[in-house]
Amino acid sequence: MTATVRVMLFRDVAEGIHRLEIAHTNTYFVETGDQLLVVDAGLPAAWPHLQLAVLDLGYTPAQVEGLLLTHGHFDHVGTAARMHRDWGTPVYVHPGDRRLAAHPYSYRPQTNRLGFVALHPGGLLPLGRMLLAGAATVEGIEDTLPLESRAEVPGSPWIIETPGHTDGHVALHFADRDAVIAGDALVTFDPYTGGIGPRIVAPAATADVDTAVASLDGLVDTEAKHVLPGHGPTWSLGARAAVTQARRAAGAA
Repeated sequence: MTATVRVMLFRDVAEGIHRLEIAHTNTYFVETGDQLLVVDAGLPAAWPHLQLAVLDLGYTPAQVEGLLLTHGHFDHVGTAARMHRDWGTPVYVHPGDRRLAAHPYSYRPQTNRLGFVALHPGGLLPLGRMLLAGAATVEGIEDTLPLESRAEVPGSPWIIETPGHTDGHVALHFADRDAVIAGDALVTFDPYTGGIGPRIVAPAATADVDTAVASLDGLVDTEAKHVLPGHGPTWSLGARAAVTQARRAAGAA
Protein backbone atom coordinates (compact mmCIF):
# COMPACT_ATOMS: atom_id res chain seq x y z
CA MET A 1 0.00 0.00 0.00
CA THR A 2 1.39 3.42 -0.98
CA ALA A 3 1.46 6.16 1.63
CA THR A 4 -0.19 9.41 0.57
CA VAL A 5 -0.58 12.68 2.48
CA ARG A 6 -4.19 13.65 3.18
CA VAL A 7 -5.12 17.28 3.90
CA MET A 8 -8.43 18.21 5.51
CA LEU A 9 -9.82 21.33 7.21
CA PHE A 10 -12.60 20.73 9.73
CA ARG A 11 -14.49 23.87 10.73
CA ASP A 12 -15.91 24.56 14.17
CA VAL A 13 -14.79 21.40 15.94
CA ALA A 14 -15.63 23.58 18.94
CA GLU A 15 -16.99 27.11 18.93
CA GLY A 16 -14.60 29.23 16.86
CA ILE A 17 -11.94 26.48 16.74
CA HIS A 18 -10.96 24.75 13.50
CA ARG A 19 -8.76 21.70 12.85
CA LEU A 20 -6.31 21.27 9.96
CA GLU A 21 -5.18 17.65 9.59
CA ILE A 22 -2.14 16.71 7.52
CA ALA A 23 -0.52 13.27 7.74
CA HIS A 24 -2.49 12.36 10.88
CA THR A 25 -1.19 15.49 12.62
CA ASN A 26 -3.43 18.35 13.77
CA THR A 27 -3.02 22.12 13.80
CA TYR A 28 -5.76 24.21 15.41
CA PHE A 29 -6.95 27.73 14.64
CA VAL A 30 -8.71 29.58 17.45
CA GLU A 31 -10.66 32.71 16.54
CA THR A 32 -10.14 35.50 19.08
CA GLY A 33 -12.28 38.37 17.84
CA ASP A 34 -10.53 39.94 14.87
CA GLN A 35 -7.40 37.84 15.37
CA LEU A 36 -6.41 34.21 15.04
CA LEU A 37 -4.39 31.97 17.31
CA VAL A 38 -2.58 28.90 15.95
CA VAL A 39 -1.95 25.89 18.21
CA ASP A 40 0.78 23.47 17.09
CA ALA A 41 2.67 23.83 13.84
CA GLY A 42 2.33 20.41 12.22
CA LEU A 43 4.89 19.07 9.76
CA PRO A 44 6.77 21.05 7.06
CA ALA A 45 4.33 20.02 4.30
CA ALA A 46 1.58 21.81 6.24
CA TRP A 47 2.97 25.25 5.40
CA PRO A 48 1.09 26.03 2.13
CA HIS A 49 -2.09 24.49 3.52
CA LEU A 50 -1.75 26.45 6.74
CA GLN A 51 -1.46 29.67 4.75
CA LEU A 52 -4.54 28.78 2.70
CA ALA A 53 -6.50 27.86 5.83
CA VAL A 54 -5.77 31.25 7.42
CA LEU A 55 -7.06 33.01 4.31
CA ASP A 56 -10.02 30.65 3.96
CA LEU A 57 -11.06 31.44 7.52
CA GLY A 58 -11.12 35.14 6.61
CA TYR A 59 -7.83 36.29 8.18
CA THR A 60 -4.42 37.46 7.03
CA PRO A 61 -0.99 36.45 8.37
CA ALA A 62 -0.80 39.83 10.12
CA GLN A 63 -3.84 38.83 12.19
CA VAL A 64 -2.19 35.65 13.52
CA GLU A 65 -1.39 36.84 17.04
CA GLY A 66 0.60 33.84 18.20
CA LEU A 67 1.59 30.21 17.81
CA LEU A 68 1.25 28.08 20.94
CA LEU A 69 3.11 24.76 21.03
CA THR A 70 1.70 22.04 23.25
CA HIS A 71 5.17 20.50 23.16
CA GLY A 72 8.42 20.48 21.22
CA HIS A 73 8.30 17.26 19.17
CA PHE A 74 9.16 17.53 15.48
CA ASP A 75 5.60 16.88 14.29
CA HIS A 76 4.27 19.85 16.27
CA VAL A 77 7.13 22.26 15.47
CA GLY A 78 7.33 21.68 11.71
CA THR A 79 6.27 25.15 10.48
CA ALA A 80 7.07 27.18 13.63
CA ALA A 81 10.37 28.66 12.43
CA ARG A 82 8.86 29.49 9.04
CA MET A 83 5.83 31.17 10.62
CA HIS A 84 8.04 33.18 12.94
CA ARG A 85 10.44 34.17 10.17
CA ASP A 86 7.93 34.95 7.40
CA TRP A 87 5.01 36.33 9.43
CA GLY A 88 6.73 37.59 12.56
CA THR A 89 4.44 35.41 14.65
CA PRO A 90 5.54 35.04 18.30
CA VAL A 91 5.98 31.39 19.29
CA TYR A 92 5.22 30.16 22.81
CA VAL A 93 6.35 26.92 24.44
CA HIS A 94 6.59 25.74 28.05
CA PRO A 95 10.11 26.29 29.47
CA GLY A 96 10.37 22.53 30.04
CA ASP A 97 10.26 22.00 26.27
CA ARG A 98 12.15 25.10 25.14
CA ARG A 99 15.30 23.13 24.31
CA LEU A 100 13.30 20.39 22.61
CA ALA A 101 11.52 22.91 20.37
CA ALA A 102 14.93 24.19 19.30
CA HIS A 103 16.21 20.63 18.73
CA PRO A 104 13.06 18.61 17.98
CA TYR A 105 14.85 15.29 17.46
CA SER A 106 16.78 15.42 20.73
CA TYR A 107 14.35 13.47 22.92
CA ARG A 108 14.66 9.91 24.19
CA PRO A 109 11.41 7.96 24.33
CA GLN A 110 10.79 5.25 26.89
CA THR A 111 11.07 2.49 24.25
CA ASN A 112 13.37 2.19 21.25
CA ARG A 113 11.46 3.53 18.24
CA LEU A 114 12.77 1.19 15.54
CA GLY A 115 12.22 -1.94 17.59
CA PHE A 116 8.74 -0.80 18.58
CA VAL A 117 7.63 -0.09 15.01
CA ALA A 118 8.95 -3.48 13.90
CA LEU A 119 6.64 -5.09 16.44
CA HIS A 120 3.66 -2.86 15.59
CA PRO A 121 3.20 -2.84 11.80
CA GLY A 122 -0.01 -0.83 12.16
CA GLY A 123 2.22 2.21 12.51
CA LEU A 124 4.09 1.75 9.24
CA LEU A 125 1.56 3.49 6.98
CA PRO A 126 0.82 6.52 9.21
CA LEU A 127 4.50 7.00 9.94
CA GLY A 128 5.20 6.73 6.21
CA ARG A 129 2.70 9.53 5.60
CA MET A 130 4.42 11.64 8.23
CA LEU A 131 7.77 11.07 6.52
CA LEU A 132 6.28 12.19 3.21
CA ALA A 133 5.08 15.34 4.98
CA GLY A 134 8.64 16.16 6.06
CA ALA A 135 8.97 14.45 9.44
CA ALA A 136 12.71 13.98 8.90
CA THR A 137 13.46 17.56 7.84
CA VAL A 138 12.01 19.74 10.62
CA GLU A 139 13.77 23.00 11.50
CA GLY A 140 13.77 23.78 15.20
CA ILE A 141 12.69 27.12 16.69
CA GLU A 142 14.97 28.86 19.20
CA ASP A 143 13.29 32.26 19.50
CA THR A 144 10.39 31.33 21.80
CA LEU A 145 8.44 32.91 24.64
CA PRO A 146 7.40 31.09 27.84
CA LEU A 147 4.00 29.39 27.81
CA GLU A 148 3.33 29.71 31.53
CA SER A 149 0.98 32.55 32.48
CA ARG A 150 -2.38 32.78 30.74
CA ALA A 151 -2.35 36.53 31.34
CA GLU A 152 0.69 36.82 29.06
CA VAL A 153 -0.40 34.40 26.33
CA PRO A 154 -2.61 35.27 23.34
CA GLY A 155 -6.14 33.92 23.68
CA SER A 156 -5.71 33.53 27.47
CA PRO A 157 -6.25 29.75 27.64
CA TRP A 158 -5.86 27.96 30.95
CA ILE A 159 -2.45 26.27 30.74
CA ILE A 160 -2.52 22.72 32.12
CA GLU A 161 0.84 21.11 32.71
CA THR A 162 0.62 17.53 31.41
CA PRO A 163 4.15 16.09 31.48
CA GLY A 164 4.96 12.54 30.47
CA HIS A 165 4.81 12.62 26.70
CA THR A 166 7.52 15.28 27.06
CA ASP A 167 8.81 17.07 30.15
CA GLY A 168 7.17 20.37 29.27
CA HIS A 169 3.97 19.19 27.63
CA VAL A 170 0.87 21.33 28.21
CA ALA A 171 -2.79 21.17 27.33
CA LEU A 172 -4.76 24.36 26.66
CA HIS A 173 -8.24 24.78 28.12
CA PHE A 174 -10.49 27.26 26.34
CA ALA A 175 -13.24 27.26 28.94
CA ASP A 176 -15.47 29.67 27.01
CA ARG A 177 -15.50 27.15 24.10
CA ASP A 178 -15.97 24.11 26.41
CA ALA A 179 -12.84 22.71 24.75
CA VAL A 180 -9.37 21.52 25.70
CA ILE A 181 -6.61 21.21 23.13
CA ALA A 182 -4.84 18.16 24.49
CA GLY A 183 -1.82 17.96 22.20
CA ASP A 184 -0.33 14.50 22.70
CA ALA A 185 -1.37 14.19 26.35
CA LEU A 186 -4.33 12.28 24.87
CA VAL A 187 -4.84 11.33 21.23
CA THR A 188 -7.61 9.54 19.36
CA PHE A 189 -5.22 8.03 16.84
CA ASP A 190 -1.73 6.78 17.62
CA PRO A 191 0.48 6.95 14.51
CA TYR A 192 2.99 4.58 16.13
CA THR A 193 0.49 1.71 16.37
CA GLY A 194 -2.50 2.69 14.24
CA GLY A 195 -4.59 2.45 17.42
CA ILE A 196 -7.95 4.22 17.30
CA GLY A 197 -9.81 5.82 20.20
CA PRO A 198 -8.66 7.86 23.22
CA ARG A 199 -5.21 6.80 24.44
CA ILE A 200 -1.78 8.10 25.31
CA VAL A 201 0.86 7.91 22.60
CA ALA A 202 2.96 4.74 22.43
CA PRO A 203 6.17 4.56 24.51
CA ALA A 204 8.14 4.78 21.26
CA ALA A 205 7.30 8.51 21.31
CA THR A 206 6.57 9.12 25.00
CA ALA A 207 9.25 9.92 27.57
CA ASP A 208 7.50 8.41 30.62
CA VAL A 209 4.28 6.42 30.26
CA ASP A 210 3.41 6.38 33.98
CA THR A 211 3.74 10.16 34.21
CA ALA A 212 1.68 10.58 31.03
CA VAL A 213 -1.11 8.46 32.50
CA ALA A 214 -1.04 10.43 35.76
CA SER A 215 -1.26 13.71 33.81
CA LEU A 216 -4.63 12.68 32.39
CA ASP A 217 -6.14 13.91 35.67
CA GLY A 218 -5.52 17.45 34.45
CA LEU A 219 -7.75 16.86 31.45
CA VAL A 220 -10.53 15.43 33.62
CA ASP A 221 -10.42 18.53 35.81
CA THR A 222 -11.39 20.72 32.84
CA GLU A 223 -14.74 18.91 32.48
CA ALA A 224 -14.55 20.06 28.85
CA LYS A 225 -17.03 18.61 26.36
CA HIS A 226 -14.61 18.76 23.43
CA VAL A 227 -11.18 17.14 23.58
CA LEU A 228 -9.04 18.23 20.63
CA PRO A 229 -6.07 15.87 20.25
CA GLY A 230 -2.75 16.27 18.50
CA HIS A 231 -3.49 13.20 16.38
CA GLY A 232 -6.88 11.86 15.35
CA PRO A 233 -10.40 13.29 15.23
CA THR A 234 -12.11 15.44 17.82
CA TRP A 235 -13.74 13.75 20.82
CA SER A 236 -16.97 15.47 21.92
CA LEU A 237 -18.24 13.08 24.60
CA GLY A 238 -16.44 14.80 27.44
CA ALA A 239 -12.92 14.80 28.86
CA ARG A 240 -13.84 12.40 31.66
CA ALA A 241 -15.05 9.72 29.24
CA ALA A 242 -12.01 10.23 27.01
CA VAL A 243 -9.64 9.79 29.94
CA THR A 244 -11.48 6.68 31.13
CA GLN A 245 -10.93 5.08 27.74
CA ALA A 246 -7.32 6.26 27.57
CA ARG A 247 -6.56 4.73 30.96
CA ARG A 248 -8.20 1.49 29.90
CA ALA A 249 -6.12 1.43 26.69
CA ALA A 250 -2.99 1.96 28.79
CA GLY A 251 -4.00 -0.81 31.19
CA ALA A 252 -4.33 1.71 34.00
CA ALA A 253 -8.10 1.80 34.48
